[in-house]
Amino acid sequence: MRFDEAYSGNVFILSKQDYETADAVLYGMPMDWTVSFRPGSRFGPARIREASLGLEEYSPYADKHLEEVNYFDAGDIPLPFGNPQRSLDLIEEYVTTLLDAGKFPLGMGGEHLVSWPIFKALKNKYDDFAIIHIDAHADLREQYEGEPLSHSTPIRKACGLIGAENVYSFGIRSGMREEFQFARESGMHMHKFDVAEPLKKVLPTLAGRNVYVTIDIDVLDPAHAPGTGTAEAGGITSKELLEAIHLISESDINIIGADLVEVAPIYDPSEQTPIAAGKFLREILLGWVNK
Repeated sequence: MRFDEAYSGNVFILSKQDYETADAVLYGMPMDWTVSFRPGSRFGPARIREASLGLEEYSPYADKHLEEVNYFDAGDIPLPFGNPQRSLDLIEEYVTTLLDAGKFPLGMGGEHLVSWPIFKALKNKYDDFAIIHIDAHADLREQYEGEPLSHSTPIRKACGLIGAENVYSFGIRSGMREEFQFARESGMHMHKFDVAEPLKKVLPTLAGRNVYVTIDIDVLDPAHAPGTGTAEAGGITSKELLEAIHLISESDINIIGADLVEVAPIYDPSEQTPIAAGKFLREILLGWVNK
């Protein structure tokens, strides 16, 4: 299933031709209608695909080749420009079709609000699941300047949907005082500044559970990923994020899907951000699909 039978854009490196037999489906969510600072993440999925063509198909980390993973790049969901609610509805509908078909959904944003309809689709399929959230920002606001549909709100919405005790955030280094207070008082699990070390302690406690992983590229320091809308100094290295991905690969959790969001290529003429994102997605495909 592609969104357009005449889809002629680039696909992620070594994407297979057949949707029906694919184990995983890679799809884009080109939306940046609610961003609070710099727009442009709607161009992220397309540029990540283009940058992926420069990747090696073999991973020395996993000792695996992309030929060993049966995945299909469906292209981008055609989202109506400037209409957040309709866009979110379309994302939820599409991810529901993937889950119903038994596919592993791997999304590319787009702003972080696109994760919210994915959480809702997962809730309709799974009675119980947890979320691993890797990000610079808490994303625990209830609204931004009076607007509840904002890329600063998806994790707060997730806490209300599945229970704050089932939400695990890593790498957080930015947010309102009230967001950090909510994290302390709600029972959610927030780990500030670092990702890999706290993950080592948390993953054994999630063994056997269904877990969805959402990664905001701005968890990286701007030195490693300048191409994002709300860059935050003091972040982790690309090496640490790769380590985190591999820790999740080696864990005993059941990964039910993932997304990588907030790549805004216009702010990175060096293209290191989409290049890094492509490598992270390669490692996710190799380590998380059919885990």
